[in-house]
Amino acid sequence: MSFATRHETADDASAIETVTTAAFLHAEHRSGTEQHIIAALRDAGQLSVSLVAELDGRIVGHVAVSPVTISDGSAGWYGLGPISVLPECQRTGIGSALMHAALSALRGRGARGCVLLGDPAYYRRFGFAPDPRLVLPGVPPEYFQALPFGDTVPTGTVAYHAAFDAQA
Repeated sequence: MSFATRHETADDASAIETVTTAAFLHAEHRSGTEQHIIAALRDAGQLSVSLVAELDGRIVGHVAVSPVTISDGSAGWYGLGPISVLPECQRTGIGSALMHAALSALRGRGARGCVLLGDPAYYRRFGFAPDPRLVLPGVPPEYFQALPFGDTVPTGTVAYHAAFDAQA
């Protein structure tokens, strides 16, 4: 399977919504609003990194990255997600390629680190791990993970952009 990753263009919004909706349709831990979150981040100008995976001219995957705030005032940290791959294309390396491309893009822009909410067994392979110094309220700590791009990890409560409250 030969696919390519690239930055989102203005013409990709509808395809990204379709991919995200399909990817999360039967996901165990879904809010049902993932596609709305991406649209709200885009509308707010908060999609710092938005990459798609293309296969045979069709978008089959997407990853969103947006800034987060940390209560200690640390800057340069981002939240990765949602990340989506069409169900029929999952387990083919597309999600991993999107993860690596997104993390590379963050490092390229001088980010200090990245956080995400997800399965520890999956995201460990990319270097993510729970860190008790960073807290996302209301979330079991083992599912909220961080990947510092240096030696310094902030201490505090993490907040995602208000777009993560999007409903429709």
